[in-house]
Amino acid sequence: MKKRKDYWQRMKEIYDIHTHIIPGVDDGADTLKTAKKMIRREYADGVRTIVLTPHFRKGMFESPMTKVQAGYQKVQELAAELAPDLQVLLGCEFHVNTEMVQMLKHGERPTLNGTSCVLTEFSQLHTFQFIENSCHELLTNGYTPVIAHAERYPTLQKNMDYLERLHDMGAYIQMNADSISGADGLRMKWFCKKVMKRDLLHFVGSDAHNMKNRMPQMGRCAEYMEKHMGRDYTKQILIRNPKKMLRKTVR
Repeated sequence: MKKRKDYWQRMKEIYDIHTHIIPGVDDGADTLKTAKKMIRREYADGVRTIVLTPHFRKGMFESPMTKVQAGYQKVQELAAELAPDLQVLLGCEFHVNTEMVQMLKHGERPTLNGTSCVLTEFSQLHTFQFIENSCHELLTNGYTPVIAHAERYPTLQKNMDYLERLHDMGAYIQMNADSISGADGLRMKWFCKKVMKRDLLHFVGSDAHNMKNRMPQMGRCAEYMEKHMGRDYTKQILIRNPKKMLRKTVR
């Protein structure tokens, strides 16, 4: 236990850019009590910047922005009570639809902390051509897609060259902490390691939804990454890259 505690003391500037902590707006935290527990866990794991990214998906998750903003304010207050050095920002996990660009232009859903970057979600049934075309549309309209949990899409799992094409065209790649550390299974862990070895990963997010089966575990991921990829790489992905992205100094 002492070894793990010492580790968190050394790595305590981590960014978590993908979370579902705002209560009652999607399938994430159900109450403020749960949100508070999630924030405490993040802080204990060395996270100092959390981006709240509630789902937006037509016909499934369409909470009004007034409700999202009110929830965001409450989570900010919880974070301020916990620690003065904990920063909480707002974004959205936007499931791709034909009106996505127009909705972003009209401010109907937020980008990541007001930057040009959009946490972009696809379906497991989407083809690579659809994913590529959607990313191209965002890019040509001034937005940078951050592909949410890219390791989950079968078309990318089957052909890593597709992932490299998305990377090269200007999209960012985000993978989930539990996928990297092995909490989501050995097959996912193996795939994520290949992605990191090919230097295709930009960001990691916990994609945390609760404190039961989908809790935030950024610390476990950081420890795994440092062991297998080195400390400098780990700091690049968990600290330096998201810091630059959220300050709008992308690419």
